[in-house]
Amino acid sequence: MTARREIEAITQRIAERSKPARQTYLQRVEAAISAGPHRTVLSCGNLAHGFAACAPGDKAALAGNRVPNLAIITAYNDMLSAHQPFETFPALIREAAREAGGVAQVAGGVPAMCDGVTQGQPGMELSLFSRDVIAMSAAIGLSHNMFDAAVFLGVCDKIVPGLTIAALTFGHLPAVFIPAGPMTSGLPNDEKARIRQLYAEGKVGRAELLEAESKSYHGPGTCTFYGTANSNQMLMEIMGLHTPGASFVNPNTPLREALTKEAAKRALAITAGGNEFTPVGRLFDERSVVNGVVGLHATGGSTNHTIHLIAMAAAAGISLTWQDISDLSDIVPLIARVYPNGLADVNHFHAAGGMGFLIRELLDAGYLHEDVRTIWGEGLRPYAIEPGLGPDGAVTRRPAPAVSGDDKVLATAKKPFQPTGGLKVLSGNLGRAIVKTSAVKPEKRVIEAPALVFHDQEELSAAFKAGLLDRDFVAVVRFQGPKANGMPELHRLTTVLGVLQDRDYRVALVTDGRMSGASGKVPAAIHVTPEALDGGPIARIRDGDPIRLDAETGTLEALVDEAELAARPAAAPDLSANGFGMGRELFAGFRALANRADMGAAVFG
Repeated sequence: MTARREIEAITQRIAERSKPARQTYLQRVEAAISAGPHRTVLSCGNLAHGFAACAPGDKAALAGNRVPNLAIITAYNDMLSAHQPFETFPALIREAAREAGGVAQVAGGVPAMCDGVTQGQPGMELSLFSRDVIAMSAAIGLSHNMFDAAVFLGVCDKIVPGLTIAALTFGHLPAVFIPAGPMTSGLPNDEKARIRQLYAEGKVGRAELLEAESKSYHGPGTCTFYGTANSNQMLMEIMGLHTPGASFVNPNTPLREALTKEAAKRALAITAGGNEFTPVGRLFDERSVVNGVVGLHATGGSTNHTIHLIAMAAAAGISLTWQDISDLSDIVPLIARVYPNGLADVNHFHAAGGMGFLIRELLDAGYLHEDVRTIWGEGLRPYAIEPGLGPDGAVTRRPAPAVSGDDKVLATAKKPFQPTGGLKVLSGNLGRAIVKTSAVKPEKRVIEAPALVFHDQEELSAAFKAGLLDRDFVAVVRFQGPKANGMPELHRLTTVLGVLQDRDYRVALVTDGRMSGASGKVPAAIHVTPEALDGGPIARIRDGDPIRLDAETGTLEALVDEAELAARPAAAPDLSANGFGMGRELFAGFRALANRADMGAAVFG
């Protein structure tokens, strides 16, 4: 089935806008492809260094240039639950490669930081920029020019976007992404949120809070709420960079291991030496990007991807804008409810029908481009499946269930949870911003109240603890953009503002910082652009200025005289403390180079 006319129109305007950059990108990809298998250009000394530590059989195969060599780029570390399972993957991948007549080498590692660990801490100011570091680190691993394809092992917030940027930079190589899967379900997310709120109100202590958090985050795998990490996995599958059904199978299970080995073999099958050559630079096009945005809206995914998808697309010469994202949100229905957009976690989503059901529903209703190329072959329809394990230990696939296993978690396109997606662009005299509406009740989506201005989240938290916030207000938290301090997530404010909203105060947040996929029930205008340090009008807001955030009409306004607002001097706080400690001094160049949030907040391109 072809995509709806409205989807086709947005896709076409992206393609037209992108044409010059996309043509240049594809010319570079084709030039690299035409150069042929790249190990042939290495000198004997180069090549000897490249396979010196290989097993004898692998060394002989590489010396004779007879077999494809698979690069493994891994985000493994054993501190972070999402990436700990990757410890065993290289051995599985090497075994699979040999079974398929190839060789696999770990080409390089990339850093993987956890926003859950650094939330509200100085290290969070490195988080967004870690995406670009990851892209550069992966590029270093692939720059050895030893490889015919690559597999990318990564899961969480900035890791997958960074790896995608690297994969597209090496667009002449096939690229397959291999997930580790979500941890098994622990303490329900709504109960965890309840304990956090009680702690913020002083009704339980740190011991009770730590117990609840430990029951929530309790084992290997991705956090089970639908934040950026699980939005990443959805994106990789709906854009055709995973093998079908791979996203949400738990770690350390036979099916997870079988999917990992299958992915390695598939990467080798689509190299230039076979009959299905699929370089990622050809595969990933404007239709893939639109499919990703559609998936984001249909599932109420992470607000971080209003930044990451723009940067990922740009790496392939594709110009995606916030307006494209917003216009698609007006078309695409919300058909999944996973916490914080509902009570279920991703394991419940997977059990209800998961990605296969979601993709089938969106394809049948014309919201996705079916005529795309994926790592699995031609067309997206083969992803409308449910994975399983056969008696021989190999992956099997059957059609996605015809009926949702839980219609409170996964609905149909004909009877969605809401007719539009979960993200909207706001515009007005404060600039442009993003708001996530999928978890905000309709009666809370329009807030008009006086501004209370803060220059970091600690100031707001301190005011809350002092009892100064029991009123209607719009919290303006500024100087949190990429140039000011690296644009940290301000997720800690979700609990504080949620408490005040539950006390029947009308509250909202306006910030040039980020929230995340975990942002919840309080209306939040985030990623305000231009940021305060870059001349944004948000720097001229004063306490008491009436602010109107209207997530229904898509407006964000300071209700003050335009001339007066423009004439005010911009606030100029002392930001020197953001420049050192926890490695922040090493990122001064990144802060200086970062482009705007609506351009991807990248330091390159």
